[in-house]
Amino acid sequence: MNARVGVLGAGAWGTAVAKVIADKGNTVDIWSHETETAADINTNRMNSRFLPGVKLPETLHALTDPQEVASGKEFLILAAPSLFLLNSVKSILQVPSIREGETAIGVITKGFIPTAKGPRLILETLEDYLPGFYRQNLVYIAGPSHAEEVSRGRITGLIAASESAKQSIRFRDLLKSSRLLVFSSFDVIGVQACAAAKNVVAIAFGMLDALKTSAAEKGMEEIFGDGTESLLLAAGLNEIQILGKALGATHPETFTSISGVGDLDVTCRSVFGRNRRFGREIIEKDILSSFRDLDDLIARIGEVGYLPEGVVAGKYVMELAEKHKLRMPISTGLYRILNREISPADFLRAFIKDLE
Repeated sequence: MNARVGVLGAGAWGTAVAKVIADKGNTVDIWSHETETAADINTNRMNSRFLPGVKLPETLHALTDPQEVASGKEFLILAAPSLFLLNSVKSILQVPSIREGETAIGVITKGFIPTAKGPRLILETLEDYLPGFYRQNLVYIAGPSHAEEVSRGRITGLIAASESAKQSIRFRDLLKSSRLLVFSSFDVIGVQACAAAKNVVAIAFGMLDALKTSAAEKGMEEIFGDGTESLLLAAGLNEIQILGKALGATHPETFTSISGVGDLDVTCRSVFGRNRRFGREIIEKDILSSFRDLDDLIARIGEVGYLPEGVVAGKYVMELAEKHKLRMPISTGLYRILNREISPADFLRAFIKDLE
């Protein structure tokens, strides 16, 4: 395959996926919002800000015009953060190859998109803006993965979910290699729900991990252990499944496969996980003290220095839980922590007591 591919978003994950595709001999253009990042990629063959230490191939080119990146491509992968994804899509609607439905579109962004109707899953929102051809033909790509590992050739598995078997297979073939395994799924809603909600659980997991470490270092009574973490992970998976079913997930096995338990596990336990890191910094650095409430945190999220998608998802999962009348104590507790209503330690103790 020697395809023309565009990637909208030069963050860590967008760059890693672009590298995988370019390494297979495809020509890849990637859109960077930051001119410095584009120059770094083109001149130094590095994305030092978002994916340091990874050499990028000559067939990967960075541009600062999203329309140029999208124009005339066989494949386009949307990789902008959920907060900015819709605006990036709106910027390419008049590109001829998009307007005519000639470009296959895949999405690797995790999270929800805020709309006048409340938070919605990514694909259903984009279908309202893209030409009619794309309805039921978009592909959502997720799974237990980290840019730092995928870009370095660590064996990883992903799911390419679409209502179109043809489009799922096309993206599967575009991405797969001996080090990157890609599987198809028809459960578009379930895979999206897993990818978004697992980041919420990962923040809670990071807080628990930091509390466990802190107690050991200070010689305090250690009431949290590895078993506590597994308890939280299992309960979190249950909440993800509850939410996914309420949103219309079609396949129960989605939650017990790499989309569900696999992605949740790596997001919670990996040192590369930004949401786990943010949870730890809530405890270790009292990072929430700089913000008034959750809305203020989301508005000033750039001040954190990295983007924990679970912060944004935490607000929207709470709204969806209230809308569908779902009992989700972990998500509810995390929302109240991020909104500075309760402390992490009080939440964790109350959560465990609630399980008794």
